[in-house]
Amino acid sequence: MKRLLLICLASLILGSGACLAGEDVLVIGHPALPKTDRVTVQRIYTGRVVSLGEQAVVPINLPPGNPVRDEFLFSYLGQKEEQYTGYWLVRRYVGKGTPPLELGGIDEVIKYVQSTPGALGYVPASRLPRGTNVIVGR
Repeated sequence: MKRLLLICLASLILGSGACLAGEDVLVIGHPALPKTDRVTVQRIYTGRVVSLGEQAVVPINLPPGNPVRDEFLFSYLGQKEEQYTGYWLVRRYVGKGTPPLELGGIDEVIKYVQSTPGALGYVPASRLPRGTNVIVGR
């Protein structure tokens, strides 16, 4: 009985981040933003692209430790959290920009992106609201 309880507890703890395993993370944008590609998204989230067309972009991140953020960093930027944080630490130090704004959760990202011109963020495909502007995905 103790062993079963330990297995269940371990599955719960270890599985909390695994709920995203195999699930697509989509990049969403304000309705006025055009579709783009993964390379451009990578350049936006590393501060090397600051506009799409005539529109200044406002990239949004989830907080460190969020499994959706971890999947986004891996899938779109090819980085782990430590690499991404270190990258922005250096960029800020040398005066080359500031990291994207961080919001507390997926619902906050969706609301912010839908209401802020130029904003883009990322969400798991399962949480995508109907009618949302997906600028990169799948």
